[in-house]
Amino acid sequence: MKKRVKTYTISAVAELYDIHPQTLRMYEREGLLKPSRSEGNTRLYEDSDLERLEVILALTRDLGVNLAGVEIILNMREKMDAMQREFERFFDYVRDHAAEFSSSAESVTKTDALIPVSRLRRMRVTEFHIDEE
Repeated sequence: MKKRVKTYTISAVAELYDIHPQTLRMYEREGLLKPSRSEGNTRLYEDSDLERLEVILALTRDLGVNLAGVEIILNMREKMDAMQREFERFFDYVRDHAAEFSSSAESVTKTDALIPVSRLRRMRVTEFHIDEE
């Protein structure tokens, strides 16, 4: 059975956070919030939307950050979360394959493993991909 996600209408969210519904619409226009929609096109806010709204309100009310700054902060936060997930995948992979790496490392001589510094300077790591066999 599919678990139902609790949702809130714009009026319920506005009342809960003591803000005008128009403020929520503005946050949506600015791309800061992305509520789902019902079949009748009513905005439906989930708990994750409310958590994001709380961050927006803390930044604007408590810290005086403007909406452009909020957008930058939220985008950076999303990128950092994605990087964290990627690092966790990488470390899980290394942990799961540590024995293989250890035996492979023993068979490689030091000179075989060296990469010229000039080549290292040209290398740029942008992503880590794990190809499962």
